[in-house]
Amino acid sequence: MKWIHSLRAKLLYIYLGISILSLLLFSIIVYKGLEDSLVNQRKDELIRKANITATHIAKYDFTKSAQSEEFKKDIIQAGNEVKAKVIIIDANGMEIADSTLEKGTTRLYATPEILEALKGGEISGFTKDYKIQVLVPIKNEKQKIIGVVYILDTSEKTGVILREVREKFYIMLLATSIITIIFIIFLSGIIMSPIKEMLKVIEKMTEGRFNQKIKVRGHDELSELSMAFNQMSAKLQKVDASRQEFVANVSHELKTPLSSMKVLIESVLFQDNVSEETYKEFLTDTNSEIDRLTEIINSLLVLVKLDRKVVPINAEMTNMNELLSDIIKRLKPLSDKREIELIYDQEKEVNGEVDVVKITLALTNLIENGIKYNNDGGYVKVKLDGDHQNAYISIEDNGIGIPEEEQNKVFERFYRIDKTRDRDTGGTGLGLAITQRTVLLHNGSIKLTSKENEGTMFLVRVPLKQGK
Repeated sequence: MKWIHSLRAKLLYIYLGISILSLLLFSIIVYKGLEDSLVNQRKDELIRKANITATHIAKYDFTKSAQSEEFKKDIIQAGNEVKAKVIIIDANGMEIADSTLEKGTTRLYATPEILEALKGGEISGFTKDYKIQVLVPIKNEKQKIIGVVYILDTSEKTGVILREVREKFYIMLLATSIITIIFIIFLSGIIMSPIKEMLKVIEKMTEGRFNQKIKVRGHDELSELSMAFNQMSAKLQKVDASRQEFVANVSHELKTPLSSMKVLIESVLFQDNVSEETYKEFLTDTNSEIDRLTEIINSLLVLVKLDRKVVPINAEMTNMNELLSDIIKRLKPLSDKREIELIYDQEKEVNGEVDVVKITLALTNLIENGIKYNNDGGYVKVKLDGDHQNAYISIEDNGIGIPEEEQNKVFERFYRIDKTRDRDTGGTGLGLAITQRTVLLHNGSIKLTSKENEGTMFLVRVPLKQGK
């Protein structure tokens, strides 16, 4: 029962139905064309004979000579020539002669066809039992209708031909159906083979085994589907690996401050006669670790929100000059502490539609990184420029820089170039990931240019108008 509802069975039904209907339609058209051809040919033959007979009879006054032997022979001969029944009817509808009888009868013909022929019409058509009949009026020299030549086809030749053709069509239809079924079963097997293989691979992937591949055969749509599936499988593998790495990084990042707090607390608990200063020192360190843990959790929450499929952007027209000026004022104490010069270069007045909270966090991360990963006495230059479509913000420093082989990884979550230094400066490895996601949500872009031990520059492009 399962096979009946399978795709293979549906393909069989569709192709078989199309093939049979097409052949049936073709057979009907050909048969009707042949039938019309044979029937019309027979009709033309009978009409010609009827006209010849009518012309021949019109030369004589057949009411006087109807019983003559010569007239009877003429009618019988006419019937034999066309293998049909020839009847001569007078103007009153009475039968005068019949090619199948030795003697004439006084049978009356009053059918609509006879009456129409007596009015001068030439009739051809079928009787109730589908025999061909033709009726031709007989006109004398004065064009007066004096009778009708009625010919009824008694030959079975046309019927035999049509019956034989019909039987051959039935045989052809049956043979074609069998061949079609065999061909479609074979063809559907070829088509279904990669699909079945794909289903098996999908079943394995639902079990969590994402390293599955489908062998690509040919250059048709199924091969394209197989290639697309392999690409999807590779992306799923990458996503799964990224997920596992993310979980491992989160676990590690959360474990580090927790382990530090545990060590600090146990150090106090297992010591006797601990001084008040030691308590304060240990509690201060524990408080710092709690702040670090809070920062990691808050950053994770921000990333979770930014990773949603639909993230609301509360865009409002904002003066970008003032926004950057406020950020720099807040970070000035941090730069002064390390004697790093903060330079703000405003090329022009720029107003754009941005989510103030989100874009402020992103730009703060970039400027703060420029300060943290810089050398004492260095500089961080923030430059704002724009055109009629975009705002351009560059953050350049002359700090430690980023190695070229590491530059394509800086936007990954929890990625650190120098883990030891990063922990000293309090970084979580999530700032640049949050920044990139925020810029992309604003339909913008962020580019990195850096040389190791020379400095780094981030260029942020944000459209001035956000689509609805």
